[in-house]
Amino acid sequence: MKEHYPLNGESLELDANRCTGCGTCIDVCPHSVFAFAETRGATTSHNTGRTACIASADRCMACGACALNCPAKAIQVASGVGCAAAVINRLLGKSRDCSCGDGIRCC
Repeated sequence: MKEHYPLNGESLELDANRCTGCGTCIDVCPHSVFAFAETRGATTSHNTGRTACIASADRCMACGACALNCPAKAIQVASGVGCAAAVINRLLGKSRDCSCGDGIRCC
């Protein structure tokens, strides 16, 4: 069974025009959400010949590692410790409560 994390990457956004193709997001993502995409011509201001893309948004657990580590600030994601707590609690067989309290999309 494939695990779906809170929000399933719904808040994850990548601005390919800001991406420098450094690959930091690929390195820090614990669930391989990102991959490289080849660019054709000078499609980015950095002209590295590659850019990151969101390969599997449904694997995103919204931990925020990608956004925090992106030197170009090309990634945005709504992250918080509440959702991470829900994942940890689920793995430990405890309550699925994340205490995020939004009442709409609580984990």
